[in-house]
Amino acid sequence: MAAPTGLPPRTSVVIAGGGPVGLAAAVELGLRGIETVVIEPRPEVSHARPRCKTLNARTMEHARRWGIAERLRERCPLPTSWSQDIVFCTSLAGYELSRFEGVLGLVAEGDRFPELGQQAPQFVFEEVLREFVDELPACTLLTGLRVANLEQDAERVTVTVASATGETGAVRADYALGCDGPRSAVRAAIGSVYEGGQALRPNFGMLFRAPGLWERVAHGPAVQYWVVNQAAPAVIGPLDREETWWIGCFGVDAERGEREGERLIQGAIGAPLEVEILSRDPWVAHMELVDHARVERVFLAGDAAHLNPPFGGHGLNTGVGDAVDLGWKLAAVLEGWAPPELLDTYELERRPVQERVIAEATTNMKTLAPDLLAPDLGEASESGEAARARAHEQIQETKWEEFNALDLVLDIAYESPTIIGSGAGGPVAGARLPHVFLAPGHSIYDELGPGFSLLLLGDDAVRESAELLGAAAQRGAPLHLVDLRHRGLEGRYRSDLLLVRPDGHVAWNGRRAGIDPGELIDRVRAVPLV
Repeated sequence: MAAPTGLPPRTSVVIAGGGPVGLAAAVELGLRGIETVVIEPRPEVSHARPRCKTLNARTMEHARRWGIAERLRERCPLPTSWSQDIVFCTSLAGYELSRFEGVLGLVAEGDRFPELGQQAPQFVFEEVLREFVDELPACTLLTGLRVANLEQDAERVTVTVASATGETGAVRADYALGCDGPRSAVRAAIGSVYEGGQALRPNFGMLFRAPGLWERVAHGPAVQYWVVNQAAPAVIGPLDREETWWIGCFGVDAERGEREGERLIQGAIGAPLEVEILSRDPWVAHMELVDHARVERVFLAGDAAHLNPPFGGHGLNTGVGDAVDLGWKLAAVLEGWAPPELLDTYELERRPVQERVIAEATTNMKTLAPDLLAPDLGEASESGEAARARAHEQIQETKWEEFNALDLVLDIAYESPTIIGSGAGGPVAGARLPHVFLAPGHSIYDELGPGFSLLLLGDDAVRESAELLGAAAQRGAPLHLVDLRHRGLEGRYRSDLLLVRPDGHVAWNGRRAGIDPGELIDRVRAVPLV
């Protein structure tokens, strides 16, 4: 039987799974000219289950670096200016219990980050990424195919691909990435297993159309409404500014959700209204991390490697972080300016982040709408007012961190042998480069190169910067000089030199007496010390 159409016999990287994480990895590789083939079973991106709805500020920073941030925002039905609030209420038509303003990085905080977070249905993000991957000459996106198996030896990975009609073929690659979700064929092939558990409470999601619903909403625009009542404890929100909504009903199993879907939606609205259910999605929260995310030339990223409760909106964004970390490192090895040992830092750096995200999302899950139920919350009485006041205090105490988690989004610092501290203050080595606008709308990140970047901040470091540039050139390592002298930044960064990685994290934060320029460039590339 013939091999699937378009499947090449050879490529540099095969990515199993063309969801957001697999596509993000393809972008990182494709922008650097690395030949990449993405294998994705779905011919089209489904709009039936929007799943992730929040792209955090860090993911949007990556979109800016890729050059698609504005394209993405133009496609999103909810602009950041529309609302930056989350409301807790007895129903959409009922009493407001509490409110959080300026949530999820949707409001600027001075120079802290150049890109606001963005409310975006997952399918919008996927469609924009698909389009962009198709525009990259080095990338091939093959849909309607799945990865059935893979084998590897010391020199290559052989990936078996199957079509829906039974055609099979194989593609050989230097490396393979498993971005194929919770039922990952790649994970099974390398003998990796999830460790952890899942929540006991079932949940039931729905996408629905409700013309006229906005006329019933008593609380103004919000990106989410947490409904606290006996009829339908849930979180509900608009997918657009017209008539399409999503809802997640807590404690509702599949059988009840199928039987009572319309009633549950009306219970969350707090008034009878004709609705059309577009899709149904029973789910249970998982808190799981694989025992290992790599075997030799094969890696796992995104949901194939870790699952966390959705509360806080970290799942997809964590997967994009995996793709970025792994993408530039694979490119460095394949381009020949870094040794394979650089790939050993993938799990070293990302696993602590994944563990932290799982832990914080699990903490966020401890207080959901059913846990806030109390007598008289919906009553127009003194006892009702008192119950609502108590609920407000509990909500503010238990849920603030969930919606204001920019430390988890922006302040992640990696630790690995390729991260070198100076011991002289300044930005923490391993952390994301602290952001500053150099001019209105012009970010310091816009000055960084696709490889390493050397920020020259003070006149006293001119000689050292020249030595580092020379050492990098001798080794074929890309190092882009960003001359920021006389911009008043030396005091802000408390350093006159910063070495920044392709992902925007600081690899070395300043001069260090006695350090050899060649040794420094070798260490940040993971060259083994002799």
